[in-house]
Amino acid sequence: MRVVAGEYGGRKLKSLEGSNTRPTTDKVKGAIFNMIGPYFDGGLVLDLFSGSGGLAIEAVSRGMDHAYCVDRHYPAVKVINENIAITKEVEKFTVWKMDAKRALKQAEEAQILFDLILLDPPYAKQEIIKQMEQFLTLGLVRNGSRIVCETDRNVQLPKEIMGYRLLRHQEYGTTAIDIYIVEK
Repeated sequence: MRVVAGEYGGRKLKSLEGSNTRPTTDKVKGAIFNMIGPYFDGGLVLDLFSGSGGLAIEAVSRGMDHAYCVDRHYPAVKVINENIAITKEVEKFTVWKMDAKRALKQAEEAQILFDLILLDPPYAKQEIIKQMEQFLTLGLVRNGSRIVCETDRNVQLPKEIMGYRLLRHQEYGTTAIDIYIVEK
C-alpha cells in the first residue's frame, strides 16, 4: 500500500495486520481521487473509519489542508499515527480514537465544516445513510461538500438521499464506490 499521487506520492504506508480491516487498494484509491479531484485547493477532510489512514493521507497529499482520521481501535490508531509520521507533516492531521457517533458529535461541538468525507465502514456495520443524514443535521457539511462511500458491490445505496445528489457509482471487483455531493 502506498500514496498514489501528490506531495507524498510513492511513499509506502503500513496496513493493519489480520483480516479485520481491508485497506482500499491503490487502484481503487487512485480511481476515487481521479473522480473527485484529482487535486484540491485546500479544504478539510474527515476519514470516519480510517483504518490505516491511507485515504486521508492521499487527500492531504493531493492538496487538502487538514484531515481528521477517526478509528475506535487502538491498533488502527497506532498504524494511522505511524503512517502520518511518514508524511513528515503531522500538523496536517488530527487523529481521534473514538467511534463514529462520538466523532460526529465532537466535530459538531468544534463547528468543523468538512469539504470531503470518506466513508469506508466495516461492511457488516454500515450505517451510511444514517450518517449522511447526521452530517446535514449536525451542520458538518456545506453545499458542494462531497461524500465518498466505499461498500461491498452487493450493497445498493440509493440514487437519491435527501440533501444529496449521486454524482457517480463505480464498481471495482468486489468494491463499489458511490460519490455524493451536498445540495441543501
